[in-house]
Amino acid sequence: MTQPLDVAVIGAGIVGLAHAFSAAERGYRVTLFERSERACGASIRNFGMVWPIGQPAGELHDIAMESRVRWLRLAESAGLWVNPCGSIHLAHRGDESAVLQEFHEQSSQLGFECDWLTADEVLSRSPAVNPDGLLGGLFSPTELCVDPRAAIRRLPQWLEQEHDVRCEFGTTITSIGCGHVGSADGRQWDADRIVICSGADFETLFPQVFLDSGLKLCKLQMMKTRSQDEGWRIGPHLASGLTLRHYRNFEVCASLPALKQRIAEESPELDRFGIHVMASQNEAGDVILGDSHEYGGDIEPFNKATIDDLMLRELRKIIHLPNWSIAQRWNGIYAKHSSAPWFEAEPLPNVHICTGLGGAGMTMSFGVAERFWQRVSSDVSS
Repeated sequence: MTQPLDVAVIGAGIVGLAHAFSAAERGYRVTLFERSERACGASIRNFGMVWPIGQPAGELHDIAMESRVRWLRLAESAGLWVNPCGSIHLAHRGDESAVLQEFHEQSSQLGFECDWLTADEVLSRSPAVNPDGLLGGLFSPTELCVDPRAAIRRLPQWLEQEHDVRCEFGTTITSIGCGHVGSADGRQWDADRIVICSGADFETLFPQVFLDSGLKLCKLQMMKTRSQDEGWRIGPHLASGLTLRHYRNFEVCASLPALKQRIAEESPELDRFGIHVMASQNEAGDVILGDSHEYGGDIEPFNKATIDDLMLRELRKIIHLPNWSIAQRWNGIYAKHSSAPWFEAEPLPNVHICTGLGGAGMTMSFGVAERFWQRVSSDVSS
């Protein structure tokens, strides 16, 4: 009888958790390593949006939809809060309406499920939408809302309880070789497969691979309101027309360049800070607001009040909230590849690096991990 693989996964953010989950489901003996006492990186500092609508048609959208299926499974088996709320891209300007309706006309052929809503239909689905100047919106039912702070910290416990995954938190891996990993305190573990999912931190393990990787760092700023009173909910995720220039699925629209040009001419400060505003709502009723994008040398450890002010300015154009009191402000920094949807490398035999999903970690990680382990399992069986 073939012995199960010993698998080491480095990093307990969403990418690492996804790889640990897929490997454990296949009966492999998995050890999950995390240098912090609990995950505290980019995976807990986001909207909690599972966002298939933002992926381009074809393989990437298919992977996002596969992730969606696995999130819904985890809602039942791991007891995670997962809200299948869908999303609405709002149109308050004519060029926004043009892009969204053009995308809607192609959506079925491209493999997307969405509907164009009139202004009244949008308002019937969300009490948060600003009716002034509203032209309509594109509704998609496929988006989910999760609570990243709760999910990222619940999943390791569940993996231990249900799949016998060994979790080594507070353990910094400092050496990796063919068949073993070593920690800063001198311990070593044998492993048939090693998967490094530690974001840009893999630079400390394989500096030359990082140097050649094409990865860059991206910083985003976000906020959340205090819990809205009396159970008030926004309904679906809400996205402004600014997002149309950010998500690659809309690149198929011939009307998109005109929208980009108008925003660049009217509001160059939004392009400068990569601002495109969105809103989601967690289980507790807090509304999550954001976000921005600064890259490379523009990144500083300190938040810019100007960015928060600009985001709130644009958000107030598209939504009304009963309570705008800001309870928390934070930033997150993630690795993003300059051209590919994520970065993979095999610096040593059976040592794999998977990182650089950018802002799509919650959306793509489970599908990316599942594809990886399908491939690895096929190699092992053959």
